[in-house]
Amino acid sequence: MKTKVEVVYTPRVSGPCPIPLVNARVSAGYPSPAADYEEDKLDLNRHLIHNPAATFFVRVTGDSMIGAGIHHGDLLVVDRSLQAHDKNVVIADLDGELTVKRIRIRRGKLSLEPENRDYPAQEISGDRPFEVWGVVTHVIHSL
Repeated sequence: MKTKVEVVYTPRVSGPCPIPLVNARVSAGYPSPAADYEEDKLDLNRHLIHNPAATFFVRVTGDSMIGAGIHHGDLLVVDRSLQAHDKNVVIADLDGELTVKRIRIRRGKLSLEPENRDYPAQEISGDRPFEVWGVVTHVIHSL
């Protein structure tokens, strides 16, 4: 199933959203028994949203972007204030349908490329309705 945008959300950033943060490094190898654990507060808005007025979230469907770490059901943080450049992952309106793909610019030609070999790239020509809605800055998914 090609990857499409299922739902578009706007962030609520009316104030801080502090979440407890354990101030300790978590080892992916052998744990350290001597670590000091101090709690602090982490505001995910500060880390994920740099321009609130231009930021929105989308939930995706499909598997065409699994090579980029974007899976069915993931939430993407998208910033409309960023200029899309070659190799950025973007939300685009292509032929009236929202999609998530990697934008590629080669030899003056623009295309939207999936990150799954089961899907073809989409070359963008002047006669196709096309607009970049924003650049994907973060992927949020469950393990």
